[in-house]
Amino acid sequence: AIIDMQSDINHEDLKHNIWTNKKEILNNKIDDDDNGYIDDIHGYDFANNDGDPMDDRSHGTHCAGIIAASHNNGVGVAGVMRDAQIVGVKFLNENGSGKISDAISAVKYATKIGVDIMNNSWGGGGYSQALADAIREANDAGIIFTVSAGNSSTNNDTLPQYPASYNMDNVISVAAHNYNDTMATFSCYGKKTVHVAAPGRNIYSTVPGNKYQVKSGTSMA
Repeated sequence: AIIDMQSDINHEDLKHNIWTNKKEILNNKIDDDDNGYIDDIHGYDFANNDGDPMDDRSHGTHCAGIIAASHNNGVGVAGVMRDAQIVGVKFLNENGSGKISDAISAVKYATKIGVDIMNNSWGGGGYSQALADAIREANDAGIIFTVSAGNSSTNNDTLPQYPASYNMDNVISVAAHNYNDTMATFSCYGKKTVHVAAPGRNIYSTVPGNKYQVKSGTSMA
């Protein structure tokens, strides 16, 4: 599950790896699978409360390509997970902002449909017990919760960033390094609270409209 602004499900490099809810009938305005969400064919949009989690900008699509762009199709890029299925779970609007309540709903939805991993390339706001409880429910269901460490160049051990700093077994907080295998200058860090670093500077990946773009950030890591 990519919990974000979501993904361009029609992108040439992503469309073959988009999850489809086969129990739901497209656009009939009925909750066919009785899971509480109408027309959630490829995921759900909690920012607009509908079954269309299409990307308003490019952030979610860029993350999706890094994770699961198709291999050996002669175009674009190849994701790090060749066989992954992408579930779009949107809670951020076109301005990149969102409500904690919608983030909680997004995590609960992804847990309910039984994903294996949640990718969370977002952060902001203080500690939320309700969000912590939702992440703990995902942990109890055996779901990994990966999250970007943050881009403020600060130490998360002393200045916590959420959701990266929730102390749970399933939370993997990811910093960014560059092509020299040194920490990116923008990346947050923390000996106790940041668990791993991955490439996050000048990363080429998918953006809406069958296009590609270079972006940097712990989101990309």
